[in-house]
Amino acid sequence: QVQLVESGGGLVQAGGSLSVSCAASGRTFSSYAMGWFRQAPGKEREFVAAINRSGGYTYYADSVKGRFTISRDNAKNTVYLQMNSLKPEDTAVYYCAARYTLVVGTTRDEFDYWGQGTQVTVSS
Repeated sequence: QVQLVESGGGLVQAGGSLSVSCAASGRTFSSYAMGWFRQAPGKEREFVAAINRSGGYTYYADSVKGRFTISRDNAKNTVYLQMNSLKPEDTAVYYCAARYTLVVGTTRDEFDYWGQGTQVTVSS
């Protein structure tokens, strides 16, 4: 089992940047593919980005491609999401998730463990 704790959310103006982090504890972090999802008020939780166990493969939702970067540091048991050129529609609670497998996932059902979320608000 793995426990996930997000941090780094906050308020930023449109066009700005923000980085969120997710610290993992428990079983070996490098055994997990990781993902970021987000949920805006009144909307379903949606996929944002994913990274494989080694960090050598990443995958993004079209809505964030070219603006967001997912990365991980297995020595620090942490996954990051760097968000640039933020838009008001990026406002949401951001969740990190883990799945105990080699292959990245892109749907909620594919992930086994979730953090509690961190709020990101982008003002216009």
